[in-house]
Amino acid sequence: MPTALTHALAGLALGEVLAPGPMPAAYHGLTAALGLLPDLDAVGFRLGIPYGSRFGHRGFSHSLLCAAVVALVAAAALAAPLASPWWWLGGAFFVVVAGHGALDALTDGGMGVAFFSPLDDRRYFFPWRPIRVSPIGLAAFSRWGLRALLSEVAWVWLPLAVLVLAAEWLRGLR
Repeated sequence: MPTALTHALAGLALGEVLAPGPMPAAYHGLTAALGLLPDLDAVGFRLGIPYGSRFGHRGFSHSLLCAAVVALVAAAALAAPLASPWWWLGGAFFVVVAGHGALDALTDGGMGVAFFSPLDDRRYFFPWRPIRVSPIGLAAFSRWGLRALLSEVAWVWLPLAVLVLAAEWLRGLR
């Protein structure tokens, strides 16, 4: 999996690109948190939930169904406080949460992502997997962790920066 920092950064960047205009800080904090949300399943390691089970790491919490449910619940709850249409927020939040699984499917390790759980618990990777898998826990501060982070800078951070800059440039043309 990519590091938590990269998942949060991806959520923040995707949220910014999908924003219809200036949004409050709470929106940006939420998109960063939603980018991390699927990895709450890592608590399963401590609870003895097997990695490859439906509720193991990269299981149901990384599925498109879970992304849709989370997105719709968050959008319904936050449409009024964020003064934005629920359907627009739902779409943006879906992209952010589903983006987490997409990043995981681009890594070179793990068991894959259960995109279609609970209908299909098979794990999938994308055919192209340029991102080095990140270690979990304190090993993130090892050489392996540093190599993974450098991989993320090249394959995630820089493309996200280009995407955000392009979106801002296009907004300036309006």
